Amino acid sequence: MDAQQLIESIRPLVDDGEVPGAVVGVLQGGQASVAAVGTTVPGGAIALPVDAVMRISSNTKPMVAAVALLLVQDGVLHLDDSIEAFIPELTGRRVLRRLDGPLDDTLSAQRPITIEDLLTMRMGFGFVFESDCPAVEAAVAAGLGFGPPDPSAVLAPADWITRFASLPLLEQPGTVWRYELAYAVLGVVLARASGKPLDLLMRERLFTPLMMSQTAFVCASGHLVPSFARGEDGLDLFDSDQESRWSIPPAFPDARGGLVSTVGDMLQFARMLLEDGGGLLSPELAAAMTSDHLTAEQRFGPSAQVFLNGDGWGYGVGVAHGKLGRRYGWGGGLGTLWYTWPDHDTAVMLMTQVLPPSPALFNTFTEAGEGSLTY
Repeated sequence: MDAQQLIESIRPLVDDGEVPGAVVGVLQGGQASVAAVGTTVPGGAIALPVDAVMRISSNTKPMVAAVALLLVQDGVLHLDDSIEAFIPELTGRRVLRRLDGPLDDTLSAQRPITIEDLLTMRMGFGFVFESDCPAVEAAVAAGLGFGPPDPSAVLAPADWITRFASLPLLEQPGTVWRYELAYAVLGVVLARASGKPLDLLMRERLFTPLMMSQTAFVCASGHLVPSFARGEDGLDLFDSDQESRWSIPPAFPDARGGLVSTVGDMLQFARMLLEDGGGLLSPELAAAMTSDHLTAEQRFGPSAQVFLNGDGWGYGVGVAHGKLGRRYGWGGGLGTLWYTWPDHDTAVMLMTQVLPPSPALFNTFTEAGEGSLTY
């Protein structure tokens, strides 16, 4: 399998306008290939380059998780550490008696939130789909960031934590998987534990060692391709290339979804994990990152059913088991997708810039990747 083969599988969808263009990467047996199809804008004349810099939204999370594990490896953090040592603002959490209840109808948390709770998104706060939830409504009103990434609108870390600390948790820590605010808290923990801003920490510990030179929380105007959102009459501009919201360093580097990257850089990250940590992360921690840590009940919780569809969750990655063995990876809401099949020494990347992602495109790409592997 190479990237051009996967490009041919999705070319009809690109031609039909599902996305203006796409870049695909394949890493198999240590060999990488990259190919592209389409244009930078709908109906445009400029071909999408294979080294296009794109907003990777939630594909940020695996990279943040890897940096957290590097701090665990250093002994700066431990998975069972209470986060209160780094974020005293979250000491003495209260927990709602019921999701749809008033914010003052609470009881005490049975234990503090831990580092592992953040990595596994079992902090006790996140998206709620099964009922009304005044606490989530209050979080939205407080500007805590429910929705597409927007680096121009984020609060400074201390302000974000102060507002979050004013809200009760939805569930007891460690009990329920809920997307995705745990990673905002994790970003603050990493910065405070290391004594460095998150963007500098990630560059020093991950991007530079892996030669991921195009991955960052900011990108100069004109270096990004534009991104789009699906509207009633087609694709509307979400973020431009010349006046991008990613062109100014954010007040709060968003560990949930703030990074930009390229297919080539993302393949470097995938290579590190395929090579048992690549000499950067220990084999034990690389294995822990890409293994499921959820209970059966947690895998089928309301938020998990929407995002995981019954699959598991490691540290920053989804984990599934099927005919091809274990598969791990994750996607981003602006149209990026990464999967690795470790038993087949294979990773694939798909990068587009359309919100929300095309299910048809994601499914076709995944099926083509799986179909090229031997059962």
